[in-house]
Amino acid sequence: MKIISIVGSPKGSAGSTAALLKIVLEGAQSQGAKTETITIKGGEVKPCRACDVCHKTGVCPQKDGFNAIKQKVMEADALVLATPNYISHVSAQMKAFLDRCCGVVHCIGFQGKYGASVVTSGGGDEEPIADYLSDFLAITGGIPVGSVWSAMGQIEGYNFPEDTRKKAFLLGENLVVAWRDKETAHAHEPRAAQYRERMRSLVTWRKEEWPFEYKFWKECRGLK
Repeated sequence: MKIISIVGSPKGSAGSTAALLKIVLEGAQSQGAKTETITIKGGEVKPCRACDVCHKTGVCPQKDGFNAIKQKVMEADALVLATPNYISHVSAQMKAFLDRCCGVVHCIGFQGKYGASVVTSGGGDEEPIADYLSDFLAITGGIPVGSVWSAMGQIEGYNFPEDTRKKAFLLGENLVVAWRDKETAHAHEPRAAQYRERMRSLVTWRKEEWPFEYKFWKECRGLK
């Protein structure tokens, strides 16, 4: 199993988000997974320009790291998204990556990939952000396995409480087990089905403007 993790944080691999993610990946590695972590600290992935080219050709024209990162995700079995809580949302770095996945969203492009999320904060409110990331995984066709988070305000260094460490390690283990056992995400299936129908209708309606996505739906998603 190959897992790609994306850390969207200006601190990159030196911050608390990456530290918590590391424990998750240790759990996955204990079950035999191969892992690769990509850090987005700033200019690696620029904001979406809403140019619509990805809908027409399947490739974003911006000259940065997004297309290469997306390709790594496409070739992996699982995706872990890790972000700090910045004013009750994901970081700007993570949001830039998610927004650039608009073509992935339209095509349900991460279908069948297992996923998890990691969130840290100064003082709380991590769960809604983890839910948001799980929803992103679900609407792109992924299978969310779970999340882990931690408020860092009263933690010295990166000495996570033992229960948090156990939860993070177990999340990594569960990610591999879910992939190995071909588990489904029952709780997310209604939302995923609803979004799939929405994208099918949207791409059909815009078929003249978005030829790549319409062709993709016909050839890969059973559109008639």
